[in-house]
Amino acid sequence: MLKSLFNWKVLLNLLLAIGVFVGLIYLTFRWLEYHTNHGQEVPVPNVMNKSVHDAVKILEDAGLDYEVDSAAYDPKYKPLQVLKVYPSPGSRVKDGRAIQLMVNPKSWAPVAIPDVINKYSGLAFQRLEQVGLKVSDTIYEPSIQKDAVLRILFKGNPVNPGTKIPRFSLVDVVVGSGPLRNIGVPNVVGLTVKEAKMVIAKNLFELGAVNHEDGGNSDSDIVYYQDPASGDIRDQGMQIDLWASKKTPAELRSKIDELNSMYRMKVDTTLPPIRYEEVSEVEEPKIKEPAPVVHQKKEVPKTENAKPSGGTSGKSNTPAEKPKASATPSSGTQEKPKAKKPIIN
Repeated sequence: MLKSLFNWKVLLNLLLAIGVFVGLIYLTFRWLEYHTNHGQEVPVPNVMNKSVHDAVKILEDAGLDYEVDSAAYDPKYKPLQVLKVYPSPGSRVKDGRAIQLMVNPKSWAPVAIPDVINKYSGLAFQRLEQVGLKVSDTIYEPSIQKDAVLRILFKGNPVNPGTKIPRFSLVDVVVGSGPLRNIGVPNVVGLTVKEAKMVIAKNLFELGAVNHEDGGNSDSDIVYYQDPASGDIRDQGMQIDLWASKKTPAELRSKIDELNSMYRMKVDTTLPPIRYEEVSEVEEPKIKEPAPVVHQKKEVPKTENAKPSGGTSGKSNTPAEKPKASATPSSGTQEKPKAKKPIIN
């Protein structure tokens, strides 16, 4: 068996297999070198601070590819100015390598306008500032929604919520100033319901009930009656009720008279005017209030015991008592003398 291994035919086949294997490896590396441009490197050109259009042209001339990305807007640099290059300028890269360019955008990143329509103006201003928008001017417009945001204007044109505009842009806000007082009601009789709605909305009134004669709801019906009547003085925001039909107002005269009797108040001018006389006010008698009773304390005289008049020594400190008045018989009465008893020896 060992002799068969060292046979010249076996050795020849082994050498041929080794040669084929080495040849395949050599061809594989040559193929990879050809497709990867091994050994062919080019320096990255310096395109810093150039415009993105000039930088792209320079890279294409050098046989390099490019990828453009925008950074946060910086007003210190020009729009579309190249701020960073990767790999850094001067580095050697293979031909066809993609160079990443960081470019300053034209303006700030866009932000969406928040939904602040019909919201209170104070809260709307705060919401606009939170997303990075600045309120340039506040325009007041008559509206029944007082202090509510009606529209947002960007460069003079109204924009809807969700529209993206550059951050830190200036916007104008239209705010309702409240309804006007004592405004004449517009005349919509003879118009279609659709036209009447437009006129009512334009004059800042509200549409009330719409009564169709045939029970339908077609906006092509003609308005033959309205309440309040045209020319009446009302405040903006009041409702206007309509009666509509496919017939003209001239054909509905009886119906109009019936509605006038219900909604139009007639003043009888044949009655004499009512005179009001001024009545003098009668003063009511004032009731005197009783004077308050003041209770005074009565002083009770002190009684002193009479001292016997036996001693003469010293003077008494007490005042001398007044002699009692002798009882005198009243006039007309005489006191009878007492009878003396006889003396017996």
